[in-house]
Amino acid sequence: MQLSRLGEITLLVVSMLTIMVGAVLAPGLNSIAPALGVSEFAALLITLPALGAILFASFFGKLIDSIGARKTLVLGLWGYLLLGIGGIWVHGPLWVSIDRILLGGFAAGVMASGTAIISHWYHGKARLSVIAKQGMAIELGGVIILFLGGLLSEIDWRAPFLLYGLALVCLVLTAISVPKYVPEIEPVLKNENTQNSDSLRAVLINAVLAMSLFFSMFITLPSHLGDLSYSEAQTGYLLSFISLMAVLSALIMPKIVHMKSEKVTLFLAFLSFAAAHGIFAIAETTSLLVIAAIFAGTGFGFSIPLLNHATVERSSDTNMGRNLAWFAMAVFSGQFLTSALEFLPVADSGVFTVCGVIALACSVYIIKAKE
Repeated sequence: MQLSRLGEITLLVVSMLTIMVGAVLAPGLNSIAPALGVSEFAALLITLPALGAILFASFFGKLIDSIGARKTLVLGLWGYLLLGIGGIWVHGPLWVSIDRILLGGFAAGVMASGTAIISHWYHGKARLSVIAKQGMAIELGGVIILFLGGLLSEIDWRAPFLLYGLALVCLVLTAISVPKYVPEIEPVLKNENTQNSDSLRAVLINAVLAMSLFFSMFITLPSHLGDLSYSEAQTGYLLSFISLMAVLSALIMPKIVHMKSEKVTLFLAFLSFAAAHGIFAIAETTSLLVIAAIFAGTGFGFSIPLLNHATVERSSDTNMGRNLAWFAMAVFSGQFLTSALEFLPVADSGVFTVCGVIALACSVYIIKAKE
């Protein structure tokens, strides 16, 4: 048994909230930060939700295993809605920090519970297909939210916060299309990897590395492209193109897995990250930047959705919530770690070079590792 088409769409819209948590405020950061009294800590408006996700993901994982994924999703959506829009009325570093950290925690709960619901209603190839669509929705949501956030920030600094109202839409759609009962869960695979903590640990480490390598480009490219005399608008176009390529690559990822294997697909993901960083390090023309962007998007589409699915495959009905919470923590940890790039004593091209070497080392390790 599977969810209705509306139910599937609901879970895909829910997944968009993950990228929204920080992206909503990014375009209008220069006007929002002073209004909230955090001019000196503007970047924290973007990075603190990731810290909140790291701190509270395990709590929501236990909640999923104890009260169920659907109830946890509803709770997460209410918290996301109230803390998101409520950010308009907080002021000063302390209260803004508390609001953003708690918001990130609820975002992790939404992410983990949404995937848990997918794991209940879909199995095998169908599950991989829906999780791939989930990755597509996250990146497509990034494109849409960045665009709308920019438009709304020109109207008023408070306007972008209204985008958090999408959580209310998700609450209504969840009530309509996601049943309260849980279908009978498919028996867990009886292989050694099912309860193998080392196997899950490898998945989570790869998730941290993949997200760090992907998000580092979004952190470094704006200043790098500025040095190359590209405008902010042109920078936005390139970042949006990377997200678009991530959507397209996530679409074909299940076919690559079916034709080859998870191992080969993940190898190609890290190899793509290596190529993207290497080309960005030397690119001075638009054509090279576009080629690098194609590789960057491919790296995401072939890694994060696949690793999400791998986490589900290595979980049972008793630890699904906990494991998905660990995955959410890994993804947000990858984002949060990239904030340290601003403090590296090297030029942007040096950052790309270092990240490229790391990605290449990861690809070699993956292809040589035992199954």
